[in-house]
Amino acid sequence: MLAQKLVEAKAVPAKFKEDALHIAIAAVGGMDYLVSWNFRHITNAQMIPKIKKVCSDNGYVCAEICTPQMLQEEVQDEA
Repeated sequence: MLAQKLVEAKAVPAKFKEDALHIAIAAVGGMDYLVSWNFRHITNAQMIPKIKKVCSDNGYVCAEICTPQMLQEEVQDEA
């Protein structure tokens, strides 16, 4: 259901429903991070706020969306 809401809100293009499903699974599953190299539809600075809003509006916390490099840098900063 959340994947469909992401597509309906144009937070993820309808052509890329699989990307919406990845995001929805991470949110519904309570994942802390969603790591992706997909700059077009997932790790996109313009799309992330839309994605987070749809998740929030539907009662979910969106996983932190980042690239592997960003996650590695964050982990190093915490150490």
